[in-house]
Amino acid sequence: MNLEYIQILLLICPLIFLAGFVDSIAGGGGLISLPAYIFAGLPIHVAYGANKFSGTCGTLVATIKYYKSGFITPKPALISAAAALVGSSVGANMVLIASENVLNICLMVILPLVGIFLLFNRNFGKEDSIKKDYSEKSLFIRALTIGLVMGVYDGFFGPGTGTFLVIAFTAFMGMSLTNATGNAKVVNLASSSAALVTYIIGGKVMYSVAIPAAICNVLGSYIGSALAVKKGSKFIRPLIIFSIGLLMFKIVIDIFAK
Repeated sequence: MNLEYIQILLLICPLIFLAGFVDSIAGGGGLISLPAYIFAGLPIHVAYGANKFSGTCGTLVATIKYYKSGFITPKPALISAAAALVGSSVGANMVLIASENVLNICLMVILPLVGIFLLFNRNFGKEDSIKKDYSEKSLFIRALTIGLVMGVYDGFFGPGTGTFLVIAFTAFMGMSLTNATGNAKVVNLASSSAALVTYIIGGKVMYSVAIPAAICNVLGSYIGSALAVKKGSKFIRPLIIFSIGLLMFKIVIDIFAK
């Protein structure tokens, strides 16, 4: 074990723990973890592979925690997950014909509005009204639409998908923030697993880095999801706003870097 390898792990592991913690509660962990791998000096494709490996492991643990705690509604979650896989393929193909700058500009307008809404609407996502407010048909259509739209976004752009899923499940399906976060994990797990298989087949996962990082991500995800389950919407809302701020920062950097 050489000194350079130890230095890489010392840099990456604390940040991957933080990424797992944030992602398990509000999404957006990739905005922390991917730059950490790149900053540590990993080649870009290897960084993406390691990021997907550790992120998928952490998401699996968070998903199990939310499921065991009763904060996943299986039918809507699975419908959204299936639709997201289809949408992701569509979004990946849209990259060939659409400009990312257009989406960046749109998000620059939308994200501050979402952040302000969450700051001033204290009751948003406090109660779960999914069962009493919607019929089975309505739930199916809403879950399918959310999965498809968010899948397209994930395939086309990606950052912040988990955060947007939480907000969408809460706003359009009447879920509490805790339940919405649990359902978002199922969708994240489906899309992440599919991408991870591609990276593994392509030989882009450096296991000597990815496995220690995955352990840190799993630990962060477990602690984060346990706190979210215990404390509920009051704990989740501030971290969603934090994730929105991270995404805003990334978009500004991307715009001025071009």
